[in-house]
Amino acid sequence: MTARLADIAAQAGVSEATVSRVLNGKPGVAAATRESVLAALDLLGYERPPRLRQRSAGLVGLITPELENPIFPAFAQVIAQGLTRQGYTPVLATQTPGGSTEDELTEMLVERGVAGIIYVSGLHADTTADMQRYEKLRGQGVPFVLINGFSPKVRAPFVSPDDRAAMRLAVTHLISLGHQRMGLALGPARFVPVQRKIEGFLRTLNEQLGLSAGDAEPLIQHSLYTLEGGQAAATALLERGCTAVICASDMMALGAIRAARQRGLTVPGDVSVIGFDDSPLIAFTDPPLTTIRQPVTAMGQAAVRALLEEIGGTPAPHSEFVFLPELVVRGSTASVRQGQA
Repeated sequence: MTARLADIAAQAGVSEATVSRVLNGKPGVAAATRESVLAALDLLGYERPPRLRQRSAGLVGLITPELENPIFPAFAQVIAQGLTRQGYTPVLATQTPGGSTEDELTEMLVERGVAGIIYVSGLHADTTADMQRYEKLRGQGVPFVLINGFSPKVRAPFVSPDDRAAMRLAVTHLISLGHQRMGLALGPARFVPVQRKIEGFLRTLNEQLGLSAGDAEPLIQHSLYTLEGGQAAATALLERGCTAVICASDMMALGAIRAARQRGLTVPGDVSVIGFDDSPLIAFTDPPLTTIRQPVTAMGQAAVRALLEEIGGTPAPHSEFVFLPELVVRGSTASVRQGQA
């Protein structure tokens, strides 16, 4: 036990006596210190004593479209941590092709009496979807928050990255490297984040290169948010003479790199590639990917706060909380080769 106390104390940066007081449920320990000790306990893999296990304040559903794209597990982790810290038990529900739909997952969660639901990149982002499903949910008295994709038809808090600003960052970076002809590879046109990225892309090209929307139209290629989708979109853009490709996800960007290599081109020597998300491990690809970092931690925490306010009866404003993205420059972008510009 002494060895364990010493380990926990060292990890938490407190005395062994303080660790002992926390583990034995004794008073006189500040809340922040207590949290540090519990965090150290968890990090070191020790089991919490029964008296320190938090009783669940209720279930909260988290619905994601899939888990193959690492950005969704990243959101799930931040949101789950935020919920458990506040005493709630997160229930992760994931859609799969040919499996449960968002509506079916919602119904399942409601039947289990969840206190609220957080949706990540759900049907709320699809401009062709019927938004009445969310009004129905509100009518059932279930609070919810929506991440990525805004609809004025839905009365709920929304949390989004600034997609237009993201494209400004990407295009400006490529222009600074001498690129004049860059392509944009993204998902289906019906999604709100896609439409916003296109708006930011076109506006920046017009402001900085004088390109009209008509002239820039061939530089936009729709596909799927997958490695294969990125490969197909990038192949089409490279055939149109693009020296750089901006992708709407890191997975698509990896596909774009594969497309360039299949044509005998090097990245970033012949083609620069920018991703979107800054997914876990993306800094360790070959080459390390330049990308637009989606502020996942801040967005996930904001979604949890907004939902808990809804659950607590002090609703957050039914509007959109927009978070600024960040350009992370790594090894997949470089100056355009002489003669390419």
